Amino acid sequence: MMSYHDQFRGDLRSIEGTWEKLSQVAVKGAEYDSRERQPHPKCLKGTRVDLLDFIYGLLDKKEKNRIIWLHGTAGVGKSAVAFTVAEKMRGLKMTKETKVEKRLGGTFFFSRKHTKRRTTGYFFATLTYQLATNFPSIRGDVNKAIIENPALLDPDKSLRDQMEALFLRPLRKLFLRLRECPPLVFVIDALDECTPESLESESFDEPTSESELADLISMLGEALCEPDLPIVHILLTSRSEEHIRKAMQTEEMHTLVCEIPVKTSGKGVAATISLDGADVDNDIYIFLQHSFRELESCHPDFPQPSGDQLTRLASRAGRRFIVASTMMKFIDDRKHDPRDRLQLMLELTSEMLPGTEVYKLYDRILSTCADPTLAYLHLSVIAALADPLPMSQISKLLGPGQGRDVETVLTQLRSIIDVPTDSSLPVNIYHSSVRDYVSHRSNCSLRQVQYIQSPHSLLAISSFRLMMRDLPDRTALLDALSDLKKHSQATQPQDPQNLKNSLSFIVQPPESLQILIGLLWLRGHHGSELQFWLETPDGHAWLQTQEGKDWVLTDGGSHWLSTQGGKDWLQAPGGLDWLQTPAMKVWVRTQGGLNWLQTQAGIDWLQTQYGRDWLQTPDVENWVETQGGRKWLQTPSVREWLLTESGQIWLETPGVRDWLETPGGKDWLETGKDWLEISSVQDWLKTSGGQDWLQTTAGRNWLQVGDHRDWLQTAGGSDWLKTPGGNDWRQTADGKAWMKTPERGRVARDPRRARVAADPGWARMAADPG
Repeated sequence: MMSYHDQFRGDLRSIEGTWEKLSQVAVKGAEYDSRERQPHPKCLKGTRVDLLDFIYGLLDKKEKNRIIWLHGTAGVGKSAVAFTVAEKMRGLKMTKETKVEKRLGGTFFFSRKHTKRRTTGYFFATLTYQLATNFPSIRGDVNKAIIENPALLDPDKSLRDQMEALFLRPLRKLFLRLRECPPLVFVIDALDECTPESLESESFDEPTSESELADLISMLGEALCEPDLPIVHILLTSRSEEHIRKAMQTEEMHTLVCEIPVKTSGKGVAATISLDGADVDNDIYIFLQHSFRELESCHPDFPQPSGDQLTRLASRAGRRFIVASTMMKFIDDRKHDPRDRLQLMLELTSEMLPGTEVYKLYDRILSTCADPTLAYLHLSVIAALADPLPMSQISKLLGPGQGRDVETVLTQLRSIIDVPTDSSLPVNIYHSSVRDYVSHRSNCSLRQVQYIQSPHSLLAISSFRLMMRDLPDRTALLDALSDLKKHSQATQPQDPQNLKNSLSFIVQPPESLQILIGLLWLRGHHGSELQFWLETPDGHAWLQTQEGKDWVLTDGGSHWLSTQGGKDWLQAPGGLDWLQTPAMKVWVRTQGGLNWLQTQAGIDWLQTQYGRDWLQTPDVENWVETQGGRKWLQTPSVREWLLTESGQIWLETPGVRDWLETPGGKDWLETGKDWLEISSVQDWLKTSGGQDWLQTTAGRNWLQVGDHRDWLQTAGGSDWLKTPGGNDWRQTADGKAWMKTPERGRVARDPRRARVAADPGWARMAADPG
């Protein structure tokens, strides 16, 4: 039987293990003074004095719990205020006697740049870890709650359950103990950067993200309404997002919330000073003055800017500290003369629209780079990364093309990007306004970046390329896709078709490399290095889907059909089937189709039953009147085809005979007169189609040309003259004129025409020209 001491030691080990698990789950980078957040934004001494004094006054009030909501546009200094307040509260004891317990209960600085700091999943675990570290007396209660329900540390666990067990229960334990103490303070920064991991893509699902934030705000309000908690104040900062405002202004919340800087009226909401009011200009002036004095310590020969210049720079900042801070980073580049850089900043226009100041500054910084387009590309990639990467990994991810000169380019952007001296550490943007800047190309006024590839697409294709190189020997993807394939085959007719359709092109056991290439292709990256996938069985099968048929009509599809692989496919069963579709009639009128018809493959196809059928359709008869049709008819290979039985059948179709009478047909016959004099073509003139054509206006006009009249003295011409059509023509003015010409007598002197001369009908016709 286990002794009391053994059980105690076991319980102790369990408690220690539970605390260690909580320590591992808590996000250290979310704490206000974490190394991950360096350099820490902080209000310079002598700046934001009125604002900070106002906030400190609110935090000292013991009447009731409240949320102090500090909000404003990007770059006005919200995080600097949050850090400064947290640091102040961390330095204040709860009582004079204690050496450990401080007024700062906990902090959470959200950030879209880091996976665990952009979700609420770790929010209460992180605050609880800090709270129990500050108040060791509640650590046992926290451990007990986790032992009872270990799932509380799962980021997917219900947020309400986490709040109740990890946050409210420990605070209730402090109720009596802190009853006579000043209020406990929590600081939550950048709530607007809480974006669930699944939403970090171009298909951002705003409603889901907004719902998660609204739930967190609502639960914090519920917590503050608990009757048996110590007095708690929460300083919460965010951008002025409409969905956050709505959550703050619900009937349940508005009595708890004090807004800064918005001046509103209503019960429980105080009128406050402005976060970005006129007093900020002076604060930025002080910041710039202090920064230039520090710069002078590194550049003793650097002349300090005049008061007028400092005022101009402060004005250019547009009451945004991030603009002033970026200006100073740009000027103090250490690889360029700060005097030249100061001049560039002074030249910034003073007529910038409010809110665009930081974008104009980023434009100016990019314009100083050796390759602004490449600099913008690298900047957008870094801002789009879900988690920051070191420079070497960024270069490897983008590959030798897009990833060239990464170190050189990023070094030119050091005023916007934090580039560590240690190459193994991640590169990161200094401020979220950089992400805003590259989120829409319209924010950048540099013309050369307007057609740059989306960073999300670039990262996707780069990731696929790395996977193609590293995955062929692994089976995880293969196993998953095989399961999907089985599911696709088992799909019932009444089931949703989206999965079945998406896998319909898989016709053989999938290989990881082939599947990745297929995914790349289907995503839209139809690079020439991927075109060989189209020649695989899966590629051929995909070409038979509607999506594949539609793609063949695009410029990329037309280009592929002109390659050897495309030509081979057109001769394969799948290609021959496609050539019978209505889509083919559209494609064949394109430049790609025109080019293909002039190839041997196209000529061969025209001689098949499919080609003959297509040539007799009304669309083709119309097509030969186009510039492309005329060019096609004038090519040597097509003229040779017209000598074949298929070509002559085509010439005899009603539509083509009609076309030969049009101006386009006449022009073609004139350009093709050499062709018409070939003996095989003259045989066509003896056919019913040719004879019918000779009775048309176009045919008779052709007979008026001197060179063409010689044809009348051939066997073919003689035969035609005996027909009703020829007889009718002899009665015309043109026919009578020809009968009186010497040409008709040449037949008697030409041994090659002896057969014609000996013909009784010809002799009678010659004797009686009337």
